[in-house]
Amino acid sequence: MAKRNILRFGDETLRKVCRPVTEITPQILTLLDDLAETMHKAEGVGLAAPQVGVLRRVAVIETEPGQLIELINPKIIAYSGEQEGVEACLSVPGRQGMVTRPMNVTVQAMNRRGETVEITGHELLARCFCHEIDHLDGVLYIDRVKR
Repeated sequence: MAKRNILRFGDETLRKVCRPVTEITPQILTLLDDLAETMHKAEGVGLAAPQVGVLRRVAVIETEPGQLIELINPKIIAYSGEQEGVEACLSVPGRQGMVTRPMNVTVQAMNRRGETVEITGHELLARCFCHEIDHLDGVLYIDRVKR
């Protein structure tokens, strides 16, 4: 595993749509490990591949210590409710803003074994799912800030 550099707001890579992963390769597994290590060292709760310069649909989230969620080709398949809360981003240091997101989100993705999984998140985890999937589509939370 290796800590990678996190790209900052203004880098064009953060605005690009990521390509799907078609095969779980050793490089994808290394990317998952590196994302987790980089996220932990930066004291974040989520990190997406484009934030480290890799345009693939891969992200990691850990809202509860020791409960790492690895997502390959994630997509939101259901959502409900609404919450407004403060968001920040490792790629936009020193800033935060109020963003409205769904209260409950179900995501379908592949895990590192290539198995399709569905995970439902509430509150913070739902917010993280939306935030990280936005990164995969070239969208930053600052695009959604209300105030």
